Amino acid sequence: DTNSLCEIRIANFYFLIIFLVQLIIDTPTSPMTSGLPLFFVITVTAIKQGYEDWIRHKADNAVNQCPVHVTQHGKVVRKQSQKLRVGDIVQVKEDETFPCDLILLSTSREDGTCFVTTASLDGESSHKTYYAVQDTKAFNTAEEVDTLHSTIECEQPQPDLYKFVGRINIYLDRDEPIARPLGSENLLLRGATLKNTEYIHAVVIYTGMETKMALNYQSKSQKRSAVEKSMNAYLIVYLCILISKALINTVLKYVWQANPNRDEPWYNQKTETERQRHLIRAFTDFLAFMVLFNYIIPVSMYVTVEMQKFLGSYFILWDDDMFDEELGEGPLVNTSDLNEELGQVEYVFTDKTGTLTENNMELRECCVDGHVYVPHAICNGQILPGAAGMDMIDSSPGLDGKEREELFFRALCLCHTVQVKEEETVDGIKRGIYQGKSTSFYISSSPDEVALVEGMKRLGFTYLRLKDSHMEILNRQDEMERFELLEVLNFDSVRRRMSVIVRSSSGEYYLFCKGADSSVFPRVVSGKLEQVRARVEHNAVEGLRTLCVAYKKLTHEEYEETCHLLNSAKLALRERDKKLAEAYDVIEKDFILLGATAVEDRLQDKAADTIESLHKAGMKVWVLTGDKMETAAATCYASKLFHRNTQILELTTKRTEEQSLHDVLFDLSRTVLRQHGSMTRDIFSGLSDDYQDYGLIIDGATLSAVLKPTQEGTSNGGNYKEIFLEICRNCSAVLCCRMAPLQKAQIVKLIKASKEHPITLAIGDGANDVSMILEAHVGIGIMGKEGRQAARNSDYAITKFKHLKKMLLVHGHYYYIRIAELVQYFFYKNVCFIFPQFLYQKNFLFCPLYDTAYLTLYNISFTSLPILLYSLMEQHINMDILKRDPSLYRDIAKNSLLRWPTFIYWTFLGVFDAMVFFFGAFFLFDNTTFTSNGQVMQSLALWPTTTERIQTKRQCLTAEQSTIFMLSQTSSSVSF
Repeated sequence: DTNSLCEIRIANFYFLIIFLVQLIIDTPTSPMTSGLPLFFVITVTAIKQGYEDWIRHKADNAVNQCPVHVTQHGKVVRKQSQKLRVGDIVQVKEDETFPCDLILLSTSREDGTCFVTTASLDGESSHKTYYAVQDTKAFNTAEEVDTLHSTIECEQPQPDLYKFVGRINIYLDRDEPIARPLGSENLLLRGATLKNTEYIHAVVIYTGMETKMALNYQSKSQKRSAVEKSMNAYLIVYLCILISKALINTVLKYVWQANPNRDEPWYNQKTETERQRHLIRAFTDFLAFMVLFNYIIPVSMYVTVEMQKFLGSYFILWDDDMFDEELGEGPLVNTSDLNEELGQVEYVFTDKTGTLTENNMELRECCVDGHVYVPHAICNGQILPGAAGMDMIDSSPGLDGKEREELFFRALCLCHTVQVKEEETVDGIKRGIYQGKSTSFYISSSPDEVALVEGMKRLGFTYLRLKDSHMEILNRQDEMERFELLEVLNFDSVRRRMSVIVRSSSGEYYLFCKGADSSVFPRVVSGKLEQVRARVEHNAVEGLRTLCVAYKKLTHEEYEETCHLLNSAKLALRERDKKLAEAYDVIEKDFILLGATAVEDRLQDKAADTIESLHKAGMKVWVLTGDKMETAAATCYASKLFHRNTQILELTTKRTEEQSLHDVLFDLSRTVLRQHGSMTRDIFSGLSDDYQDYGLIIDGATLSAVLKPTQEGTSNGGNYKEIFLEICRNCSAVLCCRMAPLQKAQIVKLIKASKEHPITLAIGDGANDVSMILEAHVGIGIMGKEGRQAARNSDYAITKFKHLKKMLLVHGHYYYIRIAELVQYFFYKNVCFIFPQFLYQKNFLFCPLYDTAYLTLYNISFTSLPILLYSLMEQHINMDILKRDPSLYRDIAKNSLLRWPTFIYWTFLGVFDAMVFFFGAFFLFDNTTFTSNGQVMQSLALWPTTTERIQTKRQCLTAEQSTIFMLSQTSSSVSF
């Protein structure tokens, strides 16, 4: 972490200055007393940094020297990836990673498509389809590609992974080139991997730091734990104490020496010239006292804390309870600097899909004109065994209904981007094997689409393949139907729908569309809208993901007009996305509604128990999701985020359309504060029956309005943000639906910046969660089905949401207790060590109380190992008790063990013990202690040394003595 490194360097700089002062002026202690500890600290830090640099260097070399196949003069030659240049034509084979950004020219597949996984870029591990330029897809060999003559015009490099605008001009034995549009569907991004395609040929378009992957590099936000901030504050206090002690001793020295008889011994008196240089001499005396007392600042604390964090992080890695047998992986620790922050979390922000749920989609039902179809339960109008007791509408519609039913099934078999895989293995995993034979299975960038196509297969309509631009399906009569795929209007998050235009074997043109209900219903002109809407709302309340399906027929003239409109937009180099959106808006209207689908995404194992435990531990849990409100709310009830007695407060677009945002906010504010006055409620209101439990639901559009800066001259004064925060503080749980990735980060930032400055934790599994993971104090990624982008950008990674419970309630609790005791103990032992030196000033002549070796090794050896082992091993409460009683987490909340009263207590304890050491030894060294022959009486040997006394204090901290502690104590004593 850059921030902690800066702090270490600042501390090192301080000790370097002290070391130089010892070299320059006549100081009471040897320069070695500061030089050796400083050398030790810098050496340990240098070894750690050098090792990390070496690892990075190896990783850079592995990428830069990776072999790439390049077509030159009709032959394929090998090059290092760092030698690629724009315009080179490369050949990439299956399972190889693209070395730079490429425009796809041709593939080994006849249709000019290839499959790609972009998990390292956007976190999506599913297969995506990319398309070769139509006029170049026939150039399949190195010799043919070498004969290609073309130029490419494209936009300047920009970081958006999903946007690319370009144009290729192909010269085919004619003066005038053929111009073809290039879009994101033709652009293969560096870092993505070729899958299920034997090979491709592509031309280099962006290299090095101009690739989209490089442009998306961002340094992680500098994260500092609350303990580090406390350490810095304490160091400033101790620095002030150090300066005060040096100043007091300097003043007292000159007060003492004001009497000429006390100036110097009679045999070493100063000359008049030496007496007159008071200012310079006073300054050097001040520096000498600073050097004498500088050991109050613990130089080795930084190294000990770093070692404690680094070694302590292995307890998470070694935790068998957090190992996932299915994935064969355990938790990951990407940074050890935030271990103790796991014990201070006040707000948890979690994604829904793939985090609370399994992201394992399954079609539950279809609704066609009010008739419900359930895969495996109703098929061909027959209720199958096992379906008894299900609340279903008769699925045997009339003759006209049969046609619409089959059209609905065909629409779902055709309106998608699913690809068929017929080999036995994908990515080394055997799939699609039935009774020992290889069968086809589906792959797609969207798990919802795969669930829909598989559901159609169970209902009698099987999608077979896309071959020669024709989509082939098998109907219930086992007859093959072929539809020519003419256009695909891809899904985007703004439209929230996708469409395809196909031509049937009889020559009819169809436009099929599927999308969110709010995107499809307003564009419907006929169909049983109310019946389908009622079913969609019913399924949404049940927590199912719903999609609506519609269609319209096109005449040949309408299709020609549509093609012209799309091609004009695709060929535009400027504002292509805007023109495409306008074209889609014109094309996708006047639909006939067919029906709707409901897909289930099951809740993860023990997700509800984990959320309930987090609530009892005093944490507020917010769910941030892109899903619709009804679906997300149902998941929140199932996961016990909301309870049946929770009063739901809505801050949504629907309500703000009826009332102004100002009125809605003030109504909600009055509601939550009515019972409690102006006081903020307890962190977990559900623990008490005296309080009404509130839950807030807000959508993305309303959040944007709340966070929008108020324009000057408006009457409301821009108080919305504060009112919103006040409402949230009085709600036990908050659901934010229809959230864009950036809005997730804005929510986290808003809470972080509130007046309480709470510690936040964000957890998610997809690339859309990376922004909030980086923004939160602690970011946790889940190694799920949406790739590893979240896990790579997080501070910690786990395999399931349920593991968050042990990570916070057990590991977080232990980490905080251990580091807090370590820090307080370090300051305590240094006060014990150096305060006697402050008291031991005879004639203020800079007399050191301790031997040079003792000064040098006190922090490095004598007192460091026992407290280090204590801070690694201490378990003041049994692990099972911490899991059973989450409320124990509240005892360490808000940095309770490092507050100022606790710090002052430890400091005064150190001063008291130091006075006992000093005056105890002082009075024991009375003349009566010595015998007549000068030998020391035996009673003096009973007085403990400073090191022994401090180690006794360390023993008092430990509930149980163990062999390892005894060994560490012995080693320290032996070194002493």
